Amino acid sequence: MHPGLAVAAEDPATDAQLLDNIADWCQRYTPLVALDPPDGVLLDIAGCAHLFGGEAALIEDLVRRIAGFGFAARVGVAGTIGAAYAAARYAAVPFVPDGSEHTGLLPLPLAALRLDSETVVAMRRVGFKRIADIVDTPRAPLTARFSNHVLRQLDRALGAAREPLNPRLPVAAYVAEQPFTEPIMREEDVLAVTERLAHRLAAMLERRGEGLRRAELALFRTDGKVCRIEAGTSAPVRDAGDVRALFVERLAALADPLDPGFGFDLARLSVLAAEPCPPRQVALDEEDDSGDLGRLVDRLRARLGSRRVARLMAADSHIPEFAAGTVPALMREQDRGWDAFRRFRTATALPPRPLRLLTRPEPIDAVASVPDGPPVRFRWRRALHEVAAAEGPERIEGVWWNEDGGNPVTNLARDYFRVEDTSGHRFWIFRAGLYRDTAAPAWFLHGLFA
Repeated sequence: MHPGLAVAAEDPATDAQLLDNIADWCQRYTPLVALDPPDGVLLDIAGCAHLFGGEAALIEDLVRRIAGFGFAARVGVAGTIGAAYAAARYAAVPFVPDGSEHTGLLPLPLAALRLDSETVVAMRRVGFKRIADIVDTPRAPLTARFSNHVLRQLDRALGAAREPLNPRLPVAAYVAEQPFTEPIMREEDVLAVTERLAHRLAAMLERRGEGLRRAELALFRTDGKVCRIEAGTSAPVRDAGDVRALFVERLAALADPLDPGFGFDLARLSVLAAEPCPPRQVALDEEDDSGDLGRLVDRLRARLGSRRVARLMAADSHIPEFAAGTVPALMREQDRGWDAFRRFRTATALPPRPLRLLTRPEPIDAVASVPDGPPVRFRWRRALHEVAAAEGPERIEGVWWNEDGGNPVTNLARDYFRVEDTSGHRFWIFRAGLYRDTAAPAWFLHGLFA
């Protein structure tokens, strides 16, 4: 009937993504934003409206910007979610003053209570067409016929029952933002604004004796897109220069360069996680480079990713390959295992060990001059090594309580030797099993000395 009508297939997934993008952009007005599918977004503007000149000015700015993106929007402002929903979709006036929900909703149809179409049709058949028709109706018969959902939605809209708003994103503990009259586009400007916002956050954090551990920089583009960049620290920090350095590395590590489009008109720096950060006194008679080390770790994590920067943590095991494990460098658990290990080594005068071990001991073919002595030659990865010097053995008992069925890598006693071949390379080798226990002990190479 209308040949010029443009028809497109419905795509619920794309529509949902569009609604999510609009909700993301709406965070420029308030951090408390929730989705109301399929076509609604809920904003809690209590305490935020005065930043935009009042509720009317905020709504005017929102509708104007949405229209600039090519969308038509209807807005409702009320003291409850139900009343705001009804005002946006069914009322002629978008504002329902707080406390006057009863008079503002009475003339609206029952669909304004967010009831499904089947319930609305069933209630219309018995003469209920407007909200005013059920306000004074006895509740027991109404509940018996239409379930308690109708009255629950009515109470929520009128404010008699509480209906919380569940934000789609966690609310940051500290937030600082900067709007721009003229949009910014250069990366240098973004970093300068980040440092300025970090200065503001530092004052807030210092008053409470805290430092940031995880921060997010949100850049709102003029076309509605929001760019979010997150950075974490290995220790609580408040210094604005350190925060700027983190985002320098994060911007450099982005897979796609930061695209400003037609510019950013709002920048927001949020502290997503904070921890106590008491003042620290540095001794005058010694150098303390822990701060420099922490900044280095933070910059490496920002550039390379948190999974690629790890540290060793002592474990409760005397087996060398199980005595330490890797954890992300961001974790700051109290690791007392190394202190105990150093004290034990000092008290027992244990010989040195390689800093880095192989992922798992690798079997080798070794020949010893005497049964319990060090090897005189061995073959590792098809290469033959002639031993020029050897030290040892250092005996480590196996884990007799393990139920591995006699695995030589875990259960048998080991004799470790530090050997040097004729080329000057040094290796950490052990014999698994003693001749008193087995006729043919196996040899393994476990680590390499620098």
